Amino acid sequence: MPTKKDDDCYEAGTLILDMGKLGIITRVLKSGALQTEFSLIKWRINYEIYYVDGDVQIIGNETFDRLVEKGVITLL
Repeated sequence: MPTKKDDDCYEAGTLILDMGKLGIITRVLKSGALQTEFSLIKWRINYEIYYVDGDVQIIGNETFDRLVEKGVITLL
């Protein structure tokens, strides 16, 4: 089973089963920050997931972790 890397995210190429639908993490969109004159906007780690039916989704790291813990998403 894949595990998180040192920077606390899964690697691109990780296969998943999401409610019976096969997918692959195609990109890891790293967190960063954007300083504006009004506030500091913090970006989180997101995953771009491509599914075999052609669907592409972006999902946040924390949401992805919760779905894995609940068994909705299985890491292959």
